Amino acid sequence: MGAFMAMPGSPVDETGTLVREGGAFILRRDRGGTFVLELQRVPVDHIAKRVRIRGVLIDAARVSVDGVAAA
Repeated sequence: MGAFMAMPGSPVDETGTLVREGGAFILRRDRGGTFVLELQRVPVDHIAKRVRIRGVLIDAARVSVDGVAAA
């Protein structure tokens, strides 16, 4: 994981590459490190592409995502 030092519940606005690993969606952050993403819908159009996510930090490695858009 990266050096992201925010508290759970903090807003997240990050860019990176969206990848699928097993059954999970992962954001490979532009600033280094990764987030496991909890998504309401599967963003199949954005897999393996650079995206911007917005959401809320669940813990140091997991984000509840409100939105995914092309970056």
